Amino acid sequence: MTVSSKTLSSMTGFARGQGNAGPYAWSWEIKSVNAKGLDIRFRLPQGWDAVEVAVRKRASDALVRGTVYANLTVERKGAAPTVKINEAVLNAIVATLDKVDDKIVGAARPSLDGILALKGVIEVTEDDEKPEERRAAEAAIIAGFEALLADLVRMRRDEGATLGRLLTARLDEIAALAARAEAAPGRKPEAIKARLHEQVAVLLSASQRFDSDRLHQEAILLATKADIREELDRLASHGDQARKMLEEGGPAGRRLDFLAQELNRESNTLTAKANDVELTNIGLELKGVVEQFREQVQNLE
Repeated sequence: MTVSSKTLSSMTGFARGQGNAGPYAWSWEIKSVNAKGLDIRFRLPQGWDAVEVAVRKRASDALVRGTVYANLTVERKGAAPTVKINEAVLNAIVATLDKVDDKIVGAARPSLDGILALKGVIEVTEDDEKPEERRAAEAAIIAGFEALLADLVRMRRDEGATLGRLLTARLDEIAALAARAEAAPGRKPEAIKARLHEQVAVLLSASQRFDSDRLHQEAILLATKADIREELDRLASHGDQARKMLEEGGPAGRRLDFLAQELNRESNTLTAKANDVELTNIGLELKGVVEQFREQVQNLE
């Protein structure tokens, strides 16, 4: 199973299933949550580590991002477990303890239950286990994991499609707000000129020490700094790039997260430059929509 480059996926999903193979009954539970990279964590019953390499590879081939938790339970019907002490491991541990005993002054000797809890000291086996039945069970468990992994991938893709529609709607809102800002009467050159003229007139009437030519030069400089043309252009450019990524699909979450940061930067700058109430309100609305876009992007693979 490989990841489709044309499909958006979320990083959240869940799948559960069970099956039987001869005397063995098994159950898988797989869930995935958001993460910066891919982190696959298996919890397997003692003695079933042989299946991990195969199922880990299948998960790595199918997924790109997310923390994945996969829990396996296995039960062999009609067989009583036998507990054995691995003498070789126990002897090695005791010998090591004897070597370090004199070097650690005042340390208490390990308790029996502490030694027995060490990995490998106790082995739990089942009587009369047939190798061919065990191999068949391992194959069935791996196949079962692959089938459930396909279910998980489908769930993530379904959620990815929903996220794609939501993100497109947020981009439409961003474009509409940018268009409102573009058309706002307050950013027209004549409106800016009129406001600055009034402010300069007030300053000149308040004191004769002001240099009118210098004030007009400063006013022109302020008007230039207050222009939001560049911010509007970059908002449009980032929006076009985001739409293209959503249309292309695939694991676009990280790239879209970067664009969300850029959209946030432009919306902040636009709001800071706003020179009237209408533009300020548009900027605040824009910041809210961009934040919604950023939060939803966090869920994409």
